[in-house]
Amino acid sequence: MEGKELHVVGHLEELRNRIIKTLAGFVAFFIVSFIFVEDIYRLLVKDLDGKLAVLGPSEILWVYMILAAVCAIAATIPLAAYQVWRFVAPALKPEERKVTFRFIPGLFLLFIAGISFGYFVLFPIVLGFLTSLSAGQFETMFTAEKYFRFMINLILPFGFLFEMPLVVMFLTRLGILIPARLAKARKVSYFALVVVSILITPPDLISDILVIVPLLVLYEVSVQLSTIVYRKRLIREEGALPVA
Repeated sequence: MEGKELHVVGHLEELRNRIIKTLAGFVAFFIVSFIFVEDIYRLLVKDLDGKLAVLGPSEILWVYMILAAVCAIAATIPLAAYQVWRFVAPALKPEERKVTFRFIPGLFLLFIAGISFGYFVLFPIVLGFLTSLSAGQFETMFTAEKYFRFMINLILPFGFLFEMPLVVMFLTRLGILIPARLAKARKVSYFALVVVSILITPPDLISDILVIVPLLVLYEVSVQLSTIVYRKRLIREEGALPVA
C-alpha cells in the first residue's frame, strides 16, 4: 500500500515539475513578446484606415499584454507538448515514443495554421460584413480594446481547434480513442462544435456558417485520420503476434 502511495506521489511530483517548466517557459516567451509588442501591433493594424482609438492609458497596456500573451501561448505549445510527452513516455514502448514525439512540431504548425486561417480568411470576411451593416447609417470608430478583443476571440479558438486531427491521431495511436467511438459520437460532437461556433462568433448567421463548416470538416478529417492510424496499429499488432 505504501509503495502505491509513493508511486502516486512520485507521479504527482513529476507532473508538478512539468507544469512549472511549462509556466516558466510561458513567462519567458511573454517577456520576449512584450519587448517586441509594438512591432507586432503595427503589423496587425497596418491595413487599417486610420488609427485605433483608446479610452484610457490602461487600455493601451491591456492591448499590449493580450498581444504578448497570444504570442507566448503559440511559442509555449511545443514546450507544453514536449512536457506532456516526457510525462507519458515511461509508459510507452520505444517505438511509440519515437512516433508520438513526431507529433510535437505538428501541434505548433497546426496552431499557427489555425491562427492564420482565422486572421487572413475569417476575420476580414466577418469584419467586412459587420462593417457593411453600418454603411450610411453610423459613423464607425474602433477602439483598440474592442478591435483586438473581437479579433482574438474570433481567431484564437481556431488555433486550438485546428489541432483536433493531430490530437485525435495521437490518442488513437495510444489506444485511447478508436474510430468507431468517434463515428458514434458524431451527432454529439457536431452539436458541441456548433455551440462553440456560435459562442466565438458575432450573432449573425453568416459568421456562424463560416465557422461551423470548417469545424465540421476538421472533425471528419479527424475521423478519417483516426481510421488510418487505427488500421496501421492493428496491422502492426497482428504482425507482432507469434505464429501458432
